[in-house]
Amino acid sequence: MSLYLQNWHLIGHEWAVRLLAEQIAAGRTRHAYLLTGPSGVGKTTLATRLTQAFNCTGENPPCGECRPCHLIGQGIHPDILTVEPEKASIRIDTIRDLQAALNLHPLEARYRIAIVLDVHHLTDAAADALLKTLEEPPVAARLILTAGAAEATIPTIVSRCQVIALRPVPARQIETALSTRLQLPPEQSTLLARLSGGRPGWALNAAQQSGDEQTRLEQRTRLIDDLLSLLRANRAGRMAYAEDAAGRAEELPLLLDIWQAWWRDVLLLAEGSRVDPVNADQVEILMEVAQTLGSTETRSALMAIRETANLLAKTNVNTRLALDVMLLRLPYLY
Repeated sequence: MSLYLQNWHLIGHEWAVRLLAEQIAAGRTRHAYLLTGPSGVGKTTLATRLTQAFNCTGENPPCGECRPCHLIGQGIHPDILTVEPEKASIRIDTIRDLQAALNLHPLEARYRIAIVLDVHHLTDAAADALLKTLEEPPVAARLILTAGAAEATIPTIVSRCQVIALRPVPARQIETALSTRLQLPPEQSTLLARLSGGRPGWALNAAQQSGDEQTRLEQRTRLIDDLLSLLRANRAGRMAYAEDAAGRAEELPLLLDIWQAWWRDVLLLAEGSRVDPVNADQVEILMEVAQTLGSTETRSALMAIRETANLLAKTNVNTRLALDVMLLRLPYLY
């Protein structure tokens, strides 16, 4: 692996690092970049490394040792401005403050850099304001934006950025990183890598959780146990669970994500696929359910959960009603 790839300290995304490193070496950087990909895939980490590389004073940027790299890594560099949603939106006042700051000459860095996280949460007025900066950026400014997907972002903003679409990282690469960086035992590295869905950040965060807070693996175990209980519960039991789950709205995306992955594994086994299950520690029960239900009922269950996840994410559907319908569509195990 070349030195500049090592210096970026990313898990995966080698093609993106090569592209950006070559632009910086040639002095042909863009004034704005849009990094896209699912949560935990590495967008914020790449934004930080790119910011360090822009302002690095050492050899093979980002060297990680010079003053700019050190301050940026700690999040305290005076020329680096970070904006993220507050209460699920980025408002125009925030963007106006950002514009004013970007118009100032850098205090000590080569560039003043704005990192705007989750730009798909910009209000319409904030998006219009940011667009003006993208159209006429200050000479000594660079903007790095992130979003879940380019399609979720205003097209006029997308068109004024170089889009770097980060794809899921192979599980084997994440597994190796967990083993070498955190010295996790092989079985835990394998499980977290598969569960991550190609998102290194998710895997690292899950591996490093500690203390009194319930870890992601413990949450996953609890939610899968809930699912198995529901498959053996009657209608009243399912309705009671729907009422309780609707009151825990902040956990619903995780619940639906875990249940989708679980049913996907069941479907793969039911159809005789050779793809390794994501839930590597659940193979025995997955096989039992696959043999009992078969592919037709399993596919129906998976579709019920996917449709519910889409409804809750994209519409104003009544949460309790959506969960009621979903749970009634799940098969019964006796």
